[in-house]
Amino acid sequence: MAGKFELYKSPNGQFRFRLKAGNGEIIAVSEAYTNKAAATNGIQSVKNNADSPVVDLT
Repeated sequence: MAGKFELYKSPNGQFRFRLKAGNGEIIAVSEAYTNKAAATNGIQSVKNNADSPVVDLT
């Protein structure tokens, strides 16, 4: 099963999303957004940048 994004409303009324792996484990959680459109744009940004190189700063 492929991973998925879950868009939800937090208890304080703001929108967030989380990325879940195929096994259901949460692997990323977004910042809070004031509206659903902004959260959806955040998901699209992650999708667009997911193929970016890893920069090891250790």
